[in-house]
Amino acid sequence: MTTINLTTKIKASKQIVFDASRNIDIHQQSASPSKEKAIAGVTSGLINLGETVTWRGKHFGFYITHKSRITVMNLYDYFVDEMEEGKFKSFKHEHIFEEENGVTIMKDKLQYETPFGIFGELFDILFLEKHLTNFLLERNKVLKEVSEN
Repeated sequence: MTTINLTTKIKASKQIVFDASRNIDIHQQSASPSKEKAIAGVTSGLINLGETVTWRGKHFGFYITHKSRITVMNLYDYFVDEMEEGKFKSFKHEHIFEEENGVTIMKDKLQYETPFGIFGELFDILFLEKHLTNFLLERNKVLKEVSEN
């Protein structure tokens, strides 16, 4: 299992950042390099507890789909999205929000497992972990821009 941990500081209230983080339209904006689109479930606006979204995007030259469900939500503090259908063996993304002096500290904890045994592990080491880290960094850059304006 691979774990990616990121921390982003955003000069906005926790509520604004939390809502931006679960906004499907903002996610599509941040994922435009991979042409990622919401094609089923919640396809616009805010996603809530128990709801699903299916994404279709181009990664490593292939169009893939990924269906996630919001499995835990504690308003403005924490939510989790977990893969229900997709290319990973497992995929869990925890979103944590803390506010200090008008600055929101947003933490991402992404844990995933690749299929295909040693070949999946090698692909992860060589390409996937860096790709997912960069994907999250771009997402967080857009969340910061949107939330601070």
